[in-house]
Amino acid sequence: MSSARNPAGGPGRTSPGGIGRIPVIQVSPVVEGGRWPAKAAVGEVVPVTATVFREGHDAVAATAVLVAPDGTDRSWAAMTDVAPGLDHFRGFLQPDDVGEWAFRVEAWSDPYATWTHDATIKIEAGIDVDLMLAEGARLFRRILRPERRDALIAPHRTAADTKLLGETLTALEDDSRPAAVRLAAATSPEVREALARAPHRELVSASDTYPLRVARPLALAGAWYEMFPRSEGAYQKPDGTWVSGTFATAAKRLPAIASMGFDVVYLTPVSPIGTTFRKGRNNTLEAEPGDPGSPYAIGSPDGGHDAIHRDLGTEEDFVAFVQEARGMGLEVALDIALQCSPDHPWVTEHPEWFVVRADGSIAYAENPPKKYQDIYPLSFDTDPDGLSAAVLDVLRTWIDRGVTLFRVDNPHTKPLNFWEWLLAEVHATHPEVIFLSEAFTKPAMMRTLARIGFHQSYTYFTWRNTKEEVEEYLTEVSGPLGSVMRPNFWPTTHDILTPYVQHGGVAGHAVRAVLAATGSPSWGMYSGYELVENTPRPGVEEHIDNEKYEYRPRAWERATEYGIAALVTRLNTIRREHPALRQLRNLTVHPTTNGQVVAFSRRIGAEFLSGARSGSMGSTMVPGGSTVDRRGADVGVAPVTAPAHDDVIVVVLNLDPWNSQESLVHLDLKSLGLTAPEGDPDAPFYVAHDLLSNETYGWGATPYVRLDPAHRVAHVLHVTSAGTDRGGTGGIS
Repeated sequence: MSSARNPAGGPGRTSPGGIGRIPVIQVSPVVEGGRWPAKAAVGEVVPVTATVFREGHDAVAATAVLVAPDGTDRSWAAMTDVAPGLDHFRGFLQPDDVGEWAFRVEAWSDPYATWTHDATIKIEAGIDVDLMLAEGARLFRRILRPERRDALIAPHRTAADTKLLGETLTALEDDSRPAAVRLAAATSPEVREALARAPHRELVSASDTYPLRVARPLALAGAWYEMFPRSEGAYQKPDGTWVSGTFATAAKRLPAIASMGFDVVYLTPVSPIGTTFRKGRNNTLEAEPGDPGSPYAIGSPDGGHDAIHRDLGTEEDFVAFVQEARGMGLEVALDIALQCSPDHPWVTEHPEWFVVRADGSIAYAENPPKKYQDIYPLSFDTDPDGLSAAVLDVLRTWIDRGVTLFRVDNPHTKPLNFWEWLLAEVHATHPEVIFLSEAFTKPAMMRTLARIGFHQSYTYFTWRNTKEEVEEYLTEVSGPLGSVMRPNFWPTTHDILTPYVQHGGVAGHAVRAVLAATGSPSWGMYSGYELVENTPRPGVEEHIDNEKYEYRPRAWERATEYGIAALVTRLNTIRREHPALRQLRNLTVHPTTNGQVVAFSRRIGAEFLSGARSGSMGSTMVPGGSTVDRRGADVGVAPVTAPAHDDVIVVVLNLDPWNSQESLVHLDLKSLGLTAPEGDPDAPFYVAHDLLSNETYGWGATPYVRLDPAHRVAHVLHVTSAGTDRGGTGGIS
């Protein structure tokens, strides 16, 4: 039977958005009815859900179908009824290449399930025995008819399965055998498995086909490191004047960043900085001689957003920095701030791109009573086409210089239709380019920015500190929201230093690093975190002597004193070795008996691991599609043998950076793929290997933990057991 819809005109017709012979409703992931594509990444396990039901009592089932960019059906997955009585089905798809993919859900009548249910009851009760066996034989004849081959499913039926099903038909038709024996032959585990691999589907009814944009793996999972290039190599002369660091001196920091396992080095703006109303140290309104100013006050007579600050070097120097980073397995992200200093060339060349006040002056940025006179916001309402084209030219200039990711400053202060257009234009010619939205704002704006094309988003993670806040937020970002908004967790930024990090000391920095690196597939660290920089400017959640307004060379030789660099290195290594930590929608929170202890897990099924590992963070995709390992060698794409077991990680974390905490952890064993043995479920029956301490424990259903922040703030455990229950979940909770 073809999986195509019934022809128009008959009662079984399915029109777009209509009801088919077997209804399929509430399909996900679907964004605004398909107006925008749901997000996915190469190697990501994508959960597909739908409500599927029918009239009467016959059994129904569902299949999730993955449609390749060329319009062909690439793969399918059986869907499981995960909420019996509510008809809620779920299955998992895994795209293997970038592009504009799609998916649909096909509902169907399951005559085999209907027959086995009815026949078992009736034959065991001695009711209609011969009739039920005859019905079974007729069903198996339909299953075996070549003309009824299902185009989607047929390739998955092996010759051995066909032979087995033929023998089953023979057994059903053999009236010399007892009825119970004939029934047993048709309902054996082997027959059930054969029909699970290639089910017999009737009355197939497809949902609409919904878009799925598949990006490269780094759009979902990666580790970012932020630096101000002007600080690296900066020094003060004997007379007190400062000499800026350059791209060449900043490049000397790259080996340390790469050795910590980061994938992206993110640079704050590197364009010329204005002098009019330049900010001084600690955001003072008047700059002293030699103060470099905020790199976010972009533009001077030397040029605007596409120019390079002369103190940092030339265009050739920037390109050399990018190439050196790439040779170490690092991609370069650049901060894009769409605002101008009063000295920006656009101010005189295009005054229509700014808001002009009644007195003829250009409006500067302000949040009354605060005034930011060193910055002019852009206005997209007077000449939107001209300004939009100019911004696109800026991005293309940096892409030509080797930038493959952009961190966009305050995108929520610009029109959404502008972003939708701009992101689409870049995607059309450079689909490898990734955009991170720095929008700490209302949920509707954050989520809509994600819908219209931003690959990743800063999140409220930075301010989620209590157990209840952490558990709720982890559940939120890893749930259905994950098909739209991809989180990037940052413990601090150059703008944000939360009270928890201010007062948590070394252990507090460790807690937030573990939580960021394991709670989200993407996370980031601001330069200086390794040195436990935690002193705020009085009265604000911001670093004292903020690097935005001054040079900040650091004593990197002291980084080993605190242990944070070593912890971060280990965390990034664990993330690279364990694909479960590079998935988003596979997180389960586990209850604990202590209000300071959080436990959660991530699991990916063995059947998905080859695809997940082929898209690992251990290599970097650069424009043109080549793959480079961390030594700069072309590694291509190597075949990966599917592992035998799921990848399961359990994180148990003490949120209290000052005191030891003890707790029982009530593990949801099903989400871990484990089944407790009969008898005492708390007796050890699986292995939990701590990837941070290299210790191994025998654990049961309710393990006891004690975490002393002076020695360890967390367990990051790899769970292994011979007795895994596949459960049809594919490792997604």
